[in-house]
Amino acid sequence: MKEWFTLAELAAAKLPGLPAAVPSLARIVIREGWRLNTTKCRKLSGRDGGGGYEYHYSLLPEAARSKLAFLEAAPAIPEKADSNLLWRRFEALTDAQRAVCQRRLDVLTAWDGMRAAGISARQATAFCEDKFEIARSSLYEWRKKVEGKARQDWLAALAPESAAANGEETQTAECHPDAWDVLASDYLRPEGATFSSCYRRMVEVAKEKGWAPIPAEWALRRRMNVKVPRAVQILARKGKEEARKLLPAQQRSVAHLMAMQYVNTDGHKLDLHVQFPGRDKPTRVYLMATQDLYSRKILSWTLTEAETWEAVRTIVGRMVEEHGIPERLYMDNGKAFASKKISGKTGRRFRFKITEDEVSGLLKTLGIEGRFVKPYSGRSKPIERAWRDLAEEICKHPDMAGAYTGRSPAHKPENYGKWAVPIEQLEKHVAARIAEHNARIGRETETARGRSFDATFAESMADPANLVRFASPMQRSLWMLTAETVTARKPAGAVHLFGNRYHARELNEWIGRKLTVRFDPSDLHGTVKVYDKDDRFICDAACVAKTGFDCQASARETARAESAAAKSLKAQKDAARRLGDVQLKELMRRGERADAPAPKTARPKVTRLITRRQAAPVETIDAHQYQDNLSRGLARLAGGDAAILPFPQGDRPAAIAPGRKHRAEK
Repeated sequence: MKEWFTLAELAAAKLPGLPAAVPSLARIVIREGWRLNTTKCRKLSGRDGGGGYEYHYSLLPEAARSKLAFLEAAPAIPEKADSNLLWRRFEALTDAQRAVCQRRLDVLTAWDGMRAAGISARQATAFCEDKFEIARSSLYEWRKKVEGKARQDWLAALAPESAAANGEETQTAECHPDAWDVLASDYLRPEGATFSSCYRRMVEVAKEKGWAPIPAEWALRRRMNVKVPRAVQILARKGKEEARKLLPAQQRSVAHLMAMQYVNTDGHKLDLHVQFPGRDKPTRVYLMATQDLYSRKILSWTLTEAETWEAVRTIVGRMVEEHGIPERLYMDNGKAFASKKISGKTGRRFRFKITEDEVSGLLKTLGIEGRFVKPYSGRSKPIERAWRDLAEEICKHPDMAGAYTGRSPAHKPENYGKWAVPIEQLEKHVAARIAEHNARIGRETETARGRSFDATFAESMADPANLVRFASPMQRSLWMLTAETVTARKPAGAVHLFGNRYHARELNEWIGRKLTVRFDPSDLHGTVKVYDKDDRFICDAACVAKTGFDCQASARETARAESAAAKSLKAQKDAARRLGDVQLKELMRRGERADAPAPKTARPKVTRLITRRQAAPVETIDAHQYQDNLSRGLARLAGGDAAILPFPQGDRPAAIAPGRKHRAEK
C-alpha cells in the first residue's frame, strides 16, 4: 500500500472529512502543523505539487485513511486475465498449501490494519513477528507478491512458489533437443519398452554425438509426464482400445422401451470340445442367440459350426415364431448378418453393394429395421455382457468337465482334451442353462430391479400399450426360405437354380423376365415359391428331375403328363372360344346392312361351253307345303331345332307330312 501522498492526490481522492480543493487542503496543513512533524512530512525536489511536499497517510482522519486504504488496495480496473491465472493456480493447490496462503493473508491483513490505525511500519512489523512467529524478510516478500494486485486476489497471489500452477508450464530439466527426440520416439512405441532401457539407449547415442546437457533419468521421466499427456502415452504404447477406455462409457437407458421393440443378436464361440456323429476329431461350435434389449431375456438360440446366414435365419425365425416381430434388430457387420439373404435392401449395410435386382432379405420381408454396430462392443450390444455369464455357466459347468478348452491357449486346464461332449447332450445342456439364465432372480438392471429377465419380459408383454406384431401364415414360410434372383428361360419359362430346373404353367407368362425364387436350402428337390420383382406371389414351381436315357417308365410318365397338359389346354381353348366358324359367320352376316349393294359376281376367265342340254325338272307344290317350307326357313335363320335339314328319301323332296317328325328331328 502507498504511504505518502501529495495534496493534489488527496484532493483527487475526495476523502471524507477533507476538502476536495488543493488551496483548502493547504490551509488545513498550516493550521494543523503537518509540516512541523518532520517524520510525517517530506519535501520533494523538482516538483511543485501541493507546495512541493508529500504527507504520510497517518496524518489523515480515520475515515479518510479507511477510504484511502480501500482505494489503494482495490484498483478500479483489475487485470482479468492475470486474476484468472492466479485463481487457476490456486485451484491446483492442495489443502495444506491453501492453508499456507490463508495464514499469509491473515498476517498482511493485520499489518495493514495497524498501519491504517496510525501505527508505524516498524512497530507493525515487530508486532507481526512476535504474534505470528515469522521473519521480517518473509513479511516484505509477501507484501511484494500482492503489490499491484486487487484486494480480492491477494489469497491466490500468496501461493507458494513450489506449488504447481494449473495452466502454467511446469519447470522441467533442460535437455538437448535431439536427445529428447530420441528418448521420446523410443519410449512412445507399441512395443512398450521400459523407460530405463530407453534412457540407457539414449545416453549411448548422446555420448557418441556429444549431446549435452543430459539430465538424470528421474528428471527426464518427470519431463515425459509433463510434456506428453497420459492419454497420448497410452495411445502410443497400448493402442486405441486402451486409450478409448480413458473416456467415460456411454450409459444408455432402455426404460422408455417395451419388450420386443428392440432386440440384438450375436454369436459366441464356446470353449468346449464337441463331438459330432461320424467324425473322428472333435470341434468347437458357436452359440448364436437373440436378446431383448428391454428385459435382457434370451429369446432364441442355436448351435452352429460357423456363423452363417442359415444360422441367423434360424434364430430370427424362432424368435418371430415364439415372441413376435421386433421393430429393430442390432447386429454386427459380419458376413452372416450382412448377407443379402438376411439384410438385402436394408439401409446402412456397408459390406456388400445394393443392386437394382437385389432381392429383399429376411429382415426387409418381415418389416424389421436392421442396424449394424461395432463388433465386440458391449456398449453397442448388451448381449456381449450376457456372453460372459453364459460362458461361465455353460462351459465351466460340472457336466462339461473334461471338455473345457480354456479361453485361450495360455489358459488350458490340466484335463484339456480328456473328453468331448456329444452335440445332442450339449444342446440339452445349453437349453437348461439359458432357461436358468432367464429365470434367475435378483437382476439389478434398469428394468428388472431385482426380478428375473422372464418376469420383466412377461410384464411388458402383458401391457396393453405394447402392440407386438406377430407373423401371418404367409410370413411364417418366409423365414425358412431364402431368396435368389433368376430369369425365366425360354421356351417354357422354367427357372434354373443350383443345377435344378423348376417349372409351373404360370411361368409361361414370364419368359425372359427377372423373378425372385424362395427356396429351402435343405430341400432343393422340393417346390420353390416364385415372386415377381415387386414380391407378388406367382406360383409354386416343382423341380423337374433328370431321367435316364433308356428309362421307359419315365418316358411313359412324361408322355402322360404331356397328354394331360394338352387336354387341359384344349379345354381351356374351347372355353375361351365359345363360337364356332358357322356361328361366327352367321353373326357377322346378320350385322351387315340390309340396303348394302350386292357384291358383284366375279366372272371366270375361262368360259366352258355346254355340250348337252339338260332339262330341269319342274316341281310343283301346293299352298300348304309352301307355307310350311317358309316357316321352316325363317326358323332356320333364328336357330334351334328347326335349323336341322332333313335328309331326302329316294326321289321325293324332303317334305314332312303334317303330324309326323323326321328321324333326324327326333
